[in-house]
Amino acid sequence: MKKNQKKNPWIGAGLGLSVTLISSAPAWAATYDAEKNFGLDVKVTGQSEDDRDLGTRDGGDVNGFALDLRPWLYGQSGNWSAYVMAQAVASTDIVETDPISENTEEDTTSTSNRREPDKNYLALREFWVDYAGLTAYPGEHLRFGRQRVRSDEGTWWDTNIEALNWTFDTTLLRANLGVAERFSDYRTDLDDLAPEDEDRQHLFGSISTQLAPGHWVGLKAHHSRDDGDLPDVGEEVDELTKTYKGDLTWLGINADGEFFNPRSTMPLNYWAQLTWLTGQRDSITEGAVNGQRVVTGEQDADVSAWAIDLGLRWTIDQNWKIGGAYARGSGGGDDGSDQFVQTGMESNRSNFTGTQSRLHRFGEAFRGELSNLQSVTAFTSWTLREDYDASLVYHRFWRVDSDQSIGQAGVNAALVEDDKDIGQEVDLVVTRYFRQGLLPASMSQSIDERSALVRFRGGLFFPGDAYGSQADSVMHRAFVDFIWRF
Repeated sequence: MKKNQKKNPWIGAGLGLSVTLISSAPAWAATYDAEKNFGLDVKVTGQSEDDRDLGTRDGGDVNGFALDLRPWLYGQSGNWSAYVMAQAVASTDIVETDPISENTEEDTTSTSNRREPDKNYLALREFWVDYAGLTAYPGEHLRFGRQRVRSDEGTWWDTNIEALNWTFDTTLLRANLGVAERFSDYRTDLDDLAPEDEDRQHLFGSISTQLAPGHWVGLKAHHSRDDGDLPDVGEEVDELTKTYKGDLTWLGINADGEFFNPRSTMPLNYWAQLTWLTGQRDSITEGAVNGQRVVTGEQDADVSAWAIDLGLRWTIDQNWKIGGAYARGSGGGDDGSDQFVQTGMESNRSNFTGTQSRLHRFGEAFRGELSNLQSVTAFTSWTLREDYDASLVYHRFWRVDSDQSIGQAGVNAALVEDDKDIGQEVDLVVTRYFRQGLLPASMSQSIDERSALVRFRGGLFFPGDAYGSQADSVMHRAFVDFIWRF
């Protein structure tokens, strides 16, 4: 079995850049008096989860608390700026303190610990240098380093990744163009990258223009090239095995009526996006030999797939909003050639309910990927001044092709054939905000919360017939977050 037994050298490079930024902080601070140039984010998270395996195997439960400390430094001198954020986590269980991170979880059946998370770890979340002098527009930046790359809807991009990214944001025109590749997770407990990130490069960009106040149309494009090697026939398959590779291109067109803007004053907000996926994908086939999963072959496919995402929200008054959404990612083809997949840089989290709180588009518990999946969503949200917001969301999920997988999800249980009913979910997210205004405005891309809050995030998932008769009738995932930014 092929394994990378060396620590990634980019961890050392990241640490070196971070030390350089930290050591230069006094020089930056000399010309950075108008905004904070250092701080500490403190987050305490309590998590309760039962049972992500739906009772089909041991494990899958989480009950614990975590303390997450994130010190940061920011400096600016003329058109140049720099930022670094570190992280230290201590917990009683494998608690998720970062909703946009990959769903790394403990696997009691694993034979390797190279992707097994620890309860306590250190990490580097971001480290970048930014130049804002290419044009005279104040919303233009060229940024290099590990950074937050994000699109408003979260279904294309929302992740921390090493990138060179140019952004342009004005009243009438928005655009970005970037290249990215993940070289390390920059965590002391994770020695290897996830197999889908190994040797995978991303080229991405978008452009949108305002046709009328509050009404935008835009295009997005993303190309991923995967030069990794698939295992040979007969090799054992485990959680570090690369199961597919290929060159894929996404092209999307969208219309946006401030659907992801919680401060919109429009009575109706809308979102419509159609995405095409084309390219070539190689994947392995698997079988069981002496109780072990092994590679039995390889298949090639020319991919031609599509996805649609729609949303509509009505502001009843200054406190109440209601709305609905629909999404469908194609599935089908004997070799998976018609199955849509997302870019691999998505979080699927956004402000689609019209509040300051960002929710998972496909359920806080289920956390589906838009791949061979159809989803119908209804929601209502409530806001009281700048102090409270709450969202109640209902989801219904189906498979498009009843004989194929649905991609990654927050539920780890096998699907049976010839049934499309994935299940349904109810989510509740309630937030109490305390203070605001302590953070530099220029950091809003990296930090999208206010200064202090208490938040409950919870989801109840009710599995459908596609999970078989042996699955539990309900699973839950719930969090209580306390956040304070000094």
